[in-house]
Amino acid sequence: MSKPLVAANGESTTEAEAHLPATRWALAGLALSMLLPSLDTSIANTSLPILAKAFGASFQQVQWVVLAYLLAITTLIVGAGRLGDLMGRRRLLLVGISCFTFASALCGLSGNLWVLIVARAEQGLGAAIMLALTIAGVSEAVPQTRIGRAMGLLGTMSAIGTALGPAAGGILAATFGWPAIFLVNVPLGIVAFLLVLRHMPKERPDAKPLHGGFDPLGTVLLALTLAAYALAMTLGRGEFGALNIALLLGAVIGAGLFVHAEKRAASPLIRLAMLRDVNLSAGLAMSALVSAVMMTTLVVGPFYLSRTLGLAPAWVGVVLSSGPCVTVLSSVPAGRLVDRFGAWRTTVLGLSGIAIGTSVLSALTLAPSSFGVAGYVGPIVVTTLGYALFQASNNTAMMTGVASDRRGVVSGMLSLSRNLGLVTGASAMAGLFAWAVGMSNAANADPTAVAFGVRVTFGVAAASMVLAIAIARRRSRRRLG
Repeated sequence: MSKPLVAANGESTTEAEAHLPATRWALAGLALSMLLPSLDTSIANTSLPILAKAFGASFQQVQWVVLAYLLAITTLIVGAGRLGDLMGRRRLLLVGISCFTFASALCGLSGNLWVLIVARAEQGLGAAIMLALTIAGVSEAVPQTRIGRAMGLLGTMSAIGTALGPAAGGILAATFGWPAIFLVNVPLGIVAFLLVLRHMPKERPDAKPLHGGFDPLGTVLLALTLAAYALAMTLGRGEFGALNIALLLGAVIGAGLFVHAEKRAASPLIRLAMLRDVNLSAGLAMSALVSAVMMTTLVVGPFYLSRTLGLAPAWVGVVLSSGPCVTVLSSVPAGRLVDRFGAWRTTVLGLSGIAIGTSVLSALTLAPSSFGVAGYVGPIVVTTLGYALFQASNNTAMMTGVASDRRGVVSGMLSLSRNLGLVTGASAMAGLFAWAVGMSNAANADPTAVAFGVRVTFGVAAASMVLAIAIARRRSRRRLG
């Protein structure tokens, strides 16, 4: 008789199946913990004009409502993951949900713009903990044979949050006023807290590190480095000036100081030897590349649809929603494919889908009038299907191949690579598009020039996916060897 498979949480598959109802409730808590911070990444964007009017502030001031949240996540997510490894991921996840929920209430009750910005930074702290530990928590919550589909579900929740954010924010602000975009998190946060508290399994004593501690110097240096980089990529609204260059230089210096500090630390935040692991380094690199490419569809797509194809704003929104809708519908089936065929094979398949989709989109812009909206939606669907498959397979490969006492920090690094890819993609791809169009304000560009800009930008995106496929194949060869 064959031995039962062992789940990631230490149970046999048959034992884990016996606890399937509890597993489902635990997974529901993790899914909600992924949805809420993803939703708030973009829920305030459409309400910035309302906030500017309510507080009598300029756009440069109210944009910090968005930046404070994103900066807090970007700078703190790796430290949050490591802290979860040390004090217990379930315990810290509960702290993160509580912090996020309390800060959401404080945001909604703020009567001052700067109080709102500080509350958003606190909300970002809670979100960083939630994003870092939900992916890591899958290994404790579900059997090994179901990790792929669980990762697919988390991918679905992330896509739903990203897709619903702008629309939900606009509807809530218009119907109930701007505080509603933050107060809606409070009841949902309470539900997530209760689900995790009641159904998330407690970690075994041997799942925590037997030695080591927190690295405050490394955490501060990494946070400052990431903050400088993120600000360099986001300030200036597309114009890369002296301040951006100074911040980028500061990020380079900070990175050097961080590496030096980690080499000397007794318990480093990130063991630099980890990055020599081809599985980890390749997974992080591919995640950043793919995130940058997916951001291209959000940065460049609206200009092509409105200027070249002549769609009204409402129809632009409808067409752009096709990508997130495909992700929502395909993420769980993609996870099932990962469970059936393995993470390594499906990673290459997913990257190939993105490469094919972006290549076709670049080619079809040679004759936009011949293919119309279908010439945009078809390749985007292929690209998004590839993205869903890549996300499920890459997350599974990285989290099942790491020691239990480093899952939190690796999960944080994975989320960080995605965020940095989004930030870099939004800046670099927008700059490339503006260069190809020939003017910084593409909203007034000639439709033919916009089509050429889209062709160049998605051509570069396709080339970057060829690079990602090469990285994936190298990872596979090294693993097999």
